[in-house]
Amino acid sequence: MTNLIIQISRYLMILLIAMDTYYNFRFFSMRDEEGKNRVCGRQLVCMFMLHFLANILIWLNTESVTMLAFYGAQVVFFLLYIYLTRLFYRNSSRLLVNNMCTLLATGFIILTRLNPDRAMRQFVIVAAAAVITWIIPFIIDRVWQLVTFPWVYGILGLVLLGVVCVIGNTSYGAQLSLSFGGFTVQPSEFVKISFVFFVAAMFYQSTDRETIIKTTVVAALHVLVLVLSKDLGSALIFFVAYMTMLFVATSSYLWFGAGIAGGSLAAVAAYYLFPHVRRRVEAWADPWSDIANKGYQVAQALFAIGTGGWFGMGLYRGMPEKIPVVDKDFVFAAISEEMGALYALCVLFLCLGCYMQFMLIAMKMQAMFYKLIAFGLGSVYITQVFLTIGGVTKFIPSTGVTLPLVSYGGSSIVSTFIIFQVIQGLYVLKRGEEEEEENSSEEE
Repeated sequence: MTNLIIQISRYLMILLIAMDTYYNFRFFSMRDEEGKNRVCGRQLVCMFMLHFLANILIWLNTESVTMLAFYGAQVVFFLLYIYLTRLFYRNSSRLLVNNMCTLLATGFIILTRLNPDRAMRQFVIVAAAAVITWIIPFIIDRVWQLVTFPWVYGILGLVLLGVVCVIGNTSYGAQLSLSFGGFTVQPSEFVKISFVFFVAAMFYQSTDRETIIKTTVVAALHVLVLVLSKDLGSALIFFVAYMTMLFVATSSYLWFGAGIAGGSLAAVAAYYLFPHVRRRVEAWADPWSDIANKGYQVAQALFAIGTGGWFGMGLYRGMPEKIPVVDKDFVFAAISEEMGALYALCVLFLCLGCYMQFMLIAMKMQAMFYKLIAFGLGSVYITQVFLTIGGVTKFIPSTGVTLPLVSYGGSSIVSTFIIFQVIQGLYVLKRGEEEEEENSSEEE
């Protein structure tokens, strides 16, 4: 009976995530607020039904009362987060909240399947991150002075990255984290946010030649320290974010072309300077030549994706645990194997939906500081998604980057919450301005 339920449920789960994704893109075609709210409401129904169905499967396979309690805690969290956001931030983007919840639900489902203890730890971090970042939209909406501290953002970021480079913990050949009393923190996850604020504040003040050179030097130092720490995934994220913001601020193809040329030369140098970079490139180029060693992770991920096919094996019917670091860098392969390639593609499209919302907000912002923040954070987010999924599918070499809101990792979760709440703050700010303009025109 359990096998029958699993077989039927895998198709229902794909149908629900597909409907959720459809409503995500349907939102962008709606012109009136009533229509947008209706679409968002239907999207939430799909998310809760998907979450419920998956947790039925988890309970059938574990028969654990703890798992039922864990499911209940997740439902309470989602309901509180959704409705308290609407209560305190009337003009917040419901689409971003919905997509966050769907991605978080997918993460909880697959992490519970892989490692229940880590899934529960992730849930605690998510709840804490939601509380800690709750005030960010309020700050963004009311504190313009954020633009006046560019060098604080820049110097603080460099100091944190420098400390990691000198005394950081080494993981898979790269120095990534610091440990404090049993807690491990990856500072680069937070520095990428301060980096965006630094660049936005500098280019808001001026885009003359001197300012561009100063900003480029500090940006290059960020990337250089990350390269010395062998955290090349983060270095690439910083580079893409900077190039995007530089082009938006200056509209100069000359500066953009010079940056791309410099980045390309740096990538070639990293290949020859760092053995672990060469190993990853070689594993990407031909994982089958050394499948028992350097090509093992990529090969196992490809086997998992191929085995799952379009509709997946069903929860608890695959072998995702054979993939090294599957709950972090390669969680997309686990989703593909057990929940299906169609489900995994919908996860990718939901990430694209978040990015589209980021870009729409960026284009609506009139103040260059806010516009650059939205473009910068959007670039950070979508580059991280691209690096993760591209590495898993062998489209690009693996970079050791997590999938935001889905992969296991406390620092990644908290930093992603900060990014989304900053964008929410910009959305609330813009909606408030639009309402004031409408009220003024009505009074006239």
